[in-house]
Amino acid sequence: MSESHFPYLALPGGDPAGIGVEILLKALRKDPTEATVGLIVITDGPLLQKSAADLALETPFVITVTNLAELQEAVNRRLSPILFSQTFVDLSTFAYGVINAQCGLAAYEAIKVAVEVVQAGIAQAIVTPPLHKEALRAAGIDEIGHTEILSTLTGTTKAVTMFETHGLKIFFHSRHLSLREACDAVTYQSLLETIIECEAITCSNPQGFDLNKPLAVAALNPHGGDGGLFGREEIEHIIPAIEEAQKHGINVVGPIGADSVFHQGRIGMWRAVISLYHDQGHIAAKTYDFNQTISITWG
Repeated sequence: MSESHFPYLALPGGDPAGIGVEILLKALRKDPTEATVGLIVITDGPLLQKSAADLALETPFVITVTNLAELQEAVNRRLSPILFSQTFVDLSTFAYGVINAQCGLAAYEAIKVAVEVVQAGIAQAIVTPPLHKEALRAAGIDEIGHTEILSTLTGTTKAVTMFETHGLKIFFHSRHLSLREACDAVTYQSLLETIIECEAITCSNPQGFDLNKPLAVAALNPHGGDGGLFGREEIEHIIPAIEEAQKHGINVVGPIGADSVFHQGRIGMWRAVISLYHDQGHIAAKTYDFNQTISITWG
């Protein structure tokens, strides 16, 4: 790493009552002298100290800061890892594994600071451990997850989630909906918009995608509906959306049965697969490699 460029990652702590802090502390056990990036952990400082003590883990931070000015100074000195300490959780009432509005607020505020850190140019990316959706809602946060929170905080009109594991890339047409609602969300117009968005994302990032290969849209119904025998969504919505996208010059194919398209993506046939709902793509990626599947928010 050159002296002139030492990038930083912002790491919000996730839900303090969950596994996020433990993941971060264990990840920080690597020798910092070997690091090629700087790390900024943003979380409830007193609670992190408690969690470290309870887990018998060290807190390897070289400096603790509480505002952006102090953080900028620490980054200018190329210090790492840095703790950006917040205080939202009452330790006298805190319990691990219990849904807590204070923990939901702490998780949200950590992401908020992480966004501010990136927007200020102090860090170059955000890496997020888990949130708890019920804790967010208990804290009065309307957004249900990372993608929605990041979209709101950055003013992005449409954010898209993508999973990647060993080269298999999966975009999601919808995320946190009931299965019934997810099926209803597969409409001509909405799917066309998703295809166009995935085309824009992939073409804007050629280093991460093979643009010579098409996007592939998963089918919704078994065997793609078999000509309407098992549902008409493919006939009435999915195929027309794909054909319209093709008219706009987008290299996209489908619908391809969900029992085949993810395997085909894994062996390199597609630039990326568009999953039509949450579990369709989650099951494929996490069955392939549960521990090495990462979620990326594009927008």
